[in-house]
Amino acid sequence: MRSALCYTFFVFVLLYTTTRVTANPLSDQAIKRINSKQKTWTAGRNFPAQTSMTYIHNLAGTLKDDTQRNLQILKHRIDLIDNLPNSFDPRDKWLKCMSLNEIRDQGACSSCWALGAVAAMTDRYCIFSEEKKQFHFSAEDLISCCETCGLGCVKGLHIAAWIYWTRLGLVSGGNYNSSQGCKPYNIPPGENYVTEELSPLGRIVDISQCLTFCDPSYNVAYRDDKRYGERVYLIERNENQIKIELFCNGPVEGVMEVYSDFLNYKHGVYNYTEGESIGHHGVKIMGWGEEHGHKYWLVANSWGKDWGDEGFFKILRGVNHCGVEESIVAGEPIIV
Repeated sequence: MRSALCYTFFVFVLLYTTTRVTANPLSDQAIKRINSKQKTWTAGRNFPAQTSMTYIHNLAGTLKDDTQRNLQILKHRIDLIDNLPNSFDPRDKWLKCMSLNEIRDQGACSSCWALGAVAAMTDRYCIFSEEKKQFHFSAEDLISCCETCGLGCVKGLHIAAWIYWTRLGLVSGGNYNSSQGCKPYNIPPGENYVTEELSPLGRIVDISQCLTFCDPSYNVAYRDDKRYGERVYLIERNENQIKIELFCNGPVEGVMEVYSDFLNYKHGVYNYTEGESIGHHGVKIMGWGEEHGHKYWLVANSWGKDWGDEGFFKILRGVNHCGVEESIVAGEPIIV
């Protein structure tokens, strides 16, 4: 009898473990289950159910960076909070900075750390020029040339990316197949890879192949196209400090832990519901607001405009949800 009970228990554990490991977080059942549990946000289909999980894991490619904690932590005068609105969207304040509307697509590359950085740098170049100048910083240049940032398409350090900007600068570069700027992004959008089984490391960009010349169609020398940051700093893990920084200086880069339910986000204020961690993900935090009594940060993702709310999402604000408030970095550009 005891033997039979032990065998039954063993089979139950085996089946539970197998189901837990092989359960598809992109399935219709997973989406339906989330919507039955969650009241602050709506899940829906962003990826085909058969999407390669290797591809999915490459979407979260930011390493936790504890090596740069000696950077300045910028602290704004707290009385500035009294003049801030209840909600803020930078697209309404800096109307001529068109990059604020842009959603980049990292494709099958763990480059969120780089795309989150250059997206915020691009916004800030326009903002700090008083909306008079546009410069689209190249993610390709950062991924392939920053040796201290990590391994290109095999994860990287978001804070190191900003430091590289101040020390060695970055050239311009549009999105994939745009032929814009010095070094356009060289990796196809995600939909080209969703059903392809990649290697465990995804697509690798060899960082030893740092090209120091521009695309032939771009009539500017690589050295002359460089733009630099004046300084880089961290933002204190404090809701009011983050809000002041966003309102005064523009978008910042943060890092959040991504869970499998987040893959299915469509609308609303994201609040973790279920699923295992996929990794840490660099994102561009833009503004804030409140929806149905739930405070949120407005964030731009780098998974293309077909994901989420046209590429954007909202996440709970003021509680460091998924760690989004604890590793925020930003900087000031040199305008030329």
